[in-house]
Amino acid sequence: MIEIDKHNGTERWTLDRLSDFVARSISQARDHPAPFHHLELQQVFPDEIYHALLCNWPDPSGFRAMSGRAKSELGPNGEPTRVKLDLLPEYTRRLPLRQRDLWGMIGGALRSDVVKSAIVRRLEPGLSRRFGKELSQTGMYPIPILTRDRPGYSIHPHQDTHWKGITVQIYLPSNDSARHVGTIFHERTPAGEFPVTKRMSFVPNSGYAFAVGEETWHSADTIGQEVDARDAILLTYFVDTFPGRYVRNRLKRAGNFVLSSLAPRTLRDGGKSFQG
Repeated sequence: MIEIDKHNGTERWTLDRLSDFVARSISQARDHPAPFHHLELQQVFPDEIYHALLCNWPDPSGFRAMSGRAKSELGPNGEPTRVKLDLLPEYTRRLPLRQRDLWGMIGGALRSDVVKSAIVRRLEPGLSRRFGKELSQTGMYPIPILTRDRPGYSIHPHQDTHWKGITVQIYLPSNDSARHVGTIFHERTPAGEFPVTKRMSFVPNSGYAFAVGEETWHSADTIGQEVDARDAILLTYFVDTFPGRYVRNRLKRAGNFVLSSLAPRTLRDGGKSFQG
């Protein structure tokens, strides 16, 4: 249980209560059919929790560079333009007590069964197109990570890897001054071009979710120097059905933890607290 100080008292939040709140937010999210089926999330976290996470940003020493397809280029200071902190117990336990309780609870809520059920239910149209009659037997393994994108970061139009079943991104800015750096959704034309169909607004406590499929093309424009950072939580549900994938997901999690223990710390100035 964590205590969040308010103006006129203290509001108590438990893991179960926070999980239920996030699940309700997902259940109430607006869905859109174009350019592919997706949810537009609003008020993902309670106001008290959102304010607390902005004011309790983890120290930069806990972040490390992304790898794989999300691997970023180095910025002008020689540091990676995208870094992350996994919101899993083996990582959050390293944080100071208050941050450990807060971010541990956020990670736990995002990995909860009630949140997963809400997301799977709302994304059923896209999931059914991919998995068909096997959907009810298709497992999903959630991995939430806290990400920070710095000036110079970008990613071209792409589909997420087939290892992923669902992609969720929750935006964490302190205000709406950088609305223009939200994720871009695309169509793919027969000529192989990717016109912009929709740009999500990078505003506080919002985000999107979609079932990964052949048509889910998305990108991010280069972040300019006018933006200090693009902070977000990336919640990925990996397909967890067959024995090989089940083992792979858990071995990858263990391997990432070992690598994080050996890797050099990557971000010196990215851990400042924000006042909401």
